[in-house]
Amino acid sequence: MTTAHPKVVVIGGGTGLPVLLRGLKYYPIDITAIVTVADDGGSSGRLREELGIPAPGDIRNVLVALSRVEPLVEDLFQHRFSSGDQLTGHALGNLILAAMTSITGNFVHAIQEMSKVLNVSGNVLPSANKSVMLHAKMEDGTVVSGESMIPQAEKTIDRVFLTPETIEPVEETIEAIREADIVVLGPGSLFTSIIPNLLVPQIAEELCKSTAKKIYVCNVMTQLGETHDYKASDHVLAMYKHVPRPFLNTIIVHNGEIPKEIQTKYKEEKAIPVDYDRRTLEKLGLHVIADDFIQYDGDVIRHNTRKVAQTIFSLLHQE
Repeated sequence: MTTAHPKVVVIGGGTGLPVLLRGLKYYPIDITAIVTVADDGGSSGRLREELGIPAPGDIRNVLVALSRVEPLVEDLFQHRFSSGDQLTGHALGNLILAAMTSITGNFVHAIQEMSKVLNVSGNVLPSANKSVMLHAKMEDGTVVSGESMIPQAEKTIDRVFLTPETIEPVEETIEAIREADIVVLGPGSLFTSIIPNLLVPQIAEELCKSTAKKIYVCNVMTQLGETHDYKASDHVLAMYKHVPRPFLNTIIVHNGEIPKEIQTKYKEEKAIPVDYDRRTLEKLGLHVIADDFIQYDGDVIRHNTRKVAQTIFSLLHQE
């Protein structure tokens, strides 16, 4: 008789979620990735606008991160056209997901079929099964519409919200959260990759009710136009502002040194290391796991996927 694997739900989008999933997929766990579909830029935005489908870009990257195929197949799915009036800028994987949505009549079914083709380790689900638009109300009272436009405004965000007002959650996402042993949020852009998932009706409610361990993988650097000057506790409080009540148990933060030359590069983008204010985090009732959790891709800081994955997996066996 085989023992069922622990169920791990990972919520997010952007570039951070695939990094984490590349490490987690090698562990004996059942993974469900719940991915934002609020992207409105580039290839994703064009397909969303022209075809009325949820933005496929973040879904595409997650499928590739969880896939077990030959590198050439992965490269093919990620290929971005650089010529042709209509094709320039489009990622082939986005076009395939759009075509599969047309064939199956359903975005979720399209993802499920592509998961088979790519031999995906886990279940990939959009947080919503329809096209949505992300908006940000700024502290000065102005409203900026469009996921790609929000950081460009370079203003302090008060809160974000989705339209249309009636958005149905994907049933499988609710079931996955209810059955989860661990739920992980992040890493990723706080207001445009993580919180949009929490805005879909019932997702935040189920997270608050869930008895699973709920972990936030905090970003290493601040982000201009989203989390400028944010401490780690500010990230947590921003999430709590968008949900019925506090829900996190644990936060994973980086506390290692970052070379000065790397910090100088980031300062050009007005980004600085996120201060992990342990005392405030503990006052919020969080278990703080602080360690050196990063690696470098050239002069770009990434989370060390193996180390973060190992830390999350170890939490499955801790009280």
